[in-house]
Amino acid sequence: MSAAAADLHAAYAQAGALQAQRVAAGTPVVGRKIGFTNARLWPVYGVHQPIWGAVYANTLQHLSGPGTYALGHLHSPRLEPEIALRIGRTPAPQATLAELAACVDAVAHGFEVVDCPYPDWRFTAAQAVAVGSLHAALLLGPVMATRAFGANLADALTQVQLRLLCNGSVRDEGSGQAVLGGPLQALQHLVHLLHEQGAPPLSAGEWVTTGSLTQALPIQAGERWHTEISGPPAGVWAASA
Repeated sequence: MSAAAADLHAAYAQAGALQAQRVAAGTPVVGRKIGFTNARLWPVYGVHQPIWGAVYANTLQHLSGPGTYALGHLHSPRLEPEIALRIGRTPAPQATLAELAACVDAVAHGFEVVDCPYPDWRFTAAQAVAVGSLHAALLLGPVMATRAFGANLADALTQVQLRLLCNGSVRDEGSGQAVLGGPLQALQHLVHLLHEQGAPPLSAGEWVTTGSLTQALPIQAGERWHTEISGPPAGVWAASA
């Protein structure tokens, strides 16, 4: 095992210990986040592989419309527009995309708020993992049943196009294809990785947020962020804009 791999292994063990403490204190795990699925971000942060962390009951928020999120407790928050998938049943470790699609029962668009305790957002993959893979919050919009996306969920999610706006100005653009070829492909990567690590598999009801479709952009109190999102099938994303 290389030194970097050993560091990453130790970091996941440290993250697991912190997760166990939070669960013991009464904060259950309700999902997982996958980080660095967008290769466009790799040279920016010097992390060249996806990582994962836990999403907790007190970091997941469901929004029925425009909402607010307080930033005062965070070090250096950034915002990532993402597509999240709800697990309907535990997928097999080697599930194909079609088999994996059958294990997903809902889709939502939302924002992950990420935070970094390291100066200037400089860290290794192991350092990111050790602090929960930088997860601070997952803010999800309307939940849509997978049947709304037609017969090929993987293809539909890959074709998503998104614009990220702050105070009415476009700050960045991205697509579903940016995250390892598509959100379902990102989920497939996570399923394999959890199996390889001997980590608990995904279970029914968990939300998996699949990585940022755009850059991770710094955010400040008082700003108004939203997305314009489109893709097949026509009209399905209207409720999530």
